[in-house]
Amino acid sequence: MAADFYDLLGVSRDASTDEIKRAYRKLARELHPDVNPDPETQDRFKEVTHAYEVLSDPQKRERYDLGADPSGTGGGFGAGFGFNDIMDAFFGGAGGGQRGPRPRMRRGQDALISLELDLSEAAFGATKEILVDTAVICPTCSGAGTAPGTSPQTCLVCHGRGETQQVARSFLGQVMTTRPCVACQGFGTTIPSPCPECDAEGRIRTRKSLSIKVPPGVDTGTRIQLAGQGEVGFGGGPAGDLYVEVVERPHELFTRHGDDLHCTVTLPMTAAALGTSVTLETLDGAERIDIRPGTQPGSVIPLGARGIQHLRGTGRGDLLIHVDVAVPTKLDDEQEELLRRLAALRGEERPDGHFRPGEQGFFSRLRDAFNGR
Repeated sequence: MAADFYDLLGVSRDASTDEIKRAYRKLARELHPDVNPDPETQDRFKEVTHAYEVLSDPQKRERYDLGADPSGTGGGFGAGFGFNDIMDAFFGGAGGGQRGPRPRMRRGQDALISLELDLSEAAFGATKEILVDTAVICPTCSGAGTAPGTSPQTCLVCHGRGETQQVARSFLGQVMTTRPCVACQGFGTTIPSPCPECDAEGRIRTRKSLSIKVPPGVDTGTRIQLAGQGEVGFGGGPAGDLYVEVVERPHELFTRHGDDLHCTVTLPMTAAALGTSVTLETLDGAERIDIRPGTQPGSVIPLGARGIQHLRGTGRGDLLIHVDVAVPTKLDDEQEELLRRLAALRGEERPDGHFRPGEQGFFSRLRDAFNGR
């Protein structure tokens, strides 16, 4: 009487796929011919592998649980034999994919991290040190995945082909289908003695420091590519790329629109009327800004080439200074009298003491502001 597949693997009949896989890996390491060369052990290894091949496949497991032949070699289409199996037979595997053993070494994934910068660093560029959590080559096995002094062995089930074949009956007759070998997962080789540090992956997780040169002119959303600085692939494969996405911190004085900078300078109404000069801290240092007499609220004073350096090209954006005039919300009697006398001298006040509507003079607008007009 054939042995029960669940008993061979030492799992219950309601075991999950992960539990079946763990049980098989444990037995495969114990029964592998490189560990136990005894012929009886080799036969048991093949039985265990066949049991795993059936129970790890949902369709084969269902047929087995129902008491049918899990290989699906019955009459007609055969139990569980469908259109995909016919396509596999004619076009080779799952949809005509690559035949033969697949490489154990694979390229690593790309990674994305963010980097915060001050406005001056974004404007002029900077060199920054960043910490990255990533996968690197295992230092113990150098990516091979095997314990020191050992090497991968040819799979005894598929004999290095990385795939197994089975014959099924269909309305077309006997059809041979090809599947990846479950014993070696299609690699054609097994690792009976996996590396104790990486457990046969050929890579480990670690944190490393990188120096990145940020070009001048970057903005929030700009991505800087570091080729080959992403995660090392399975089996010690080549690393992917690392992308660093810039996030610019808000500035207390300047706001950025493209490569131009904007700021606001608030002046007393007398300074706007008489003219003055103010000191402004720009990205290039302190600069003296002249305010012309009669400067109106909302005026814009441009400073050329004081903005952000162009990321792709030469030159810089501008610094645009927006003038805001602070109108007093309360005047004492003396201040109000002085303003009335000035308005009278300018012909802006009517005999009833109100300012003439529609006047365009600076002081008439100020008075209208006081009166809520």
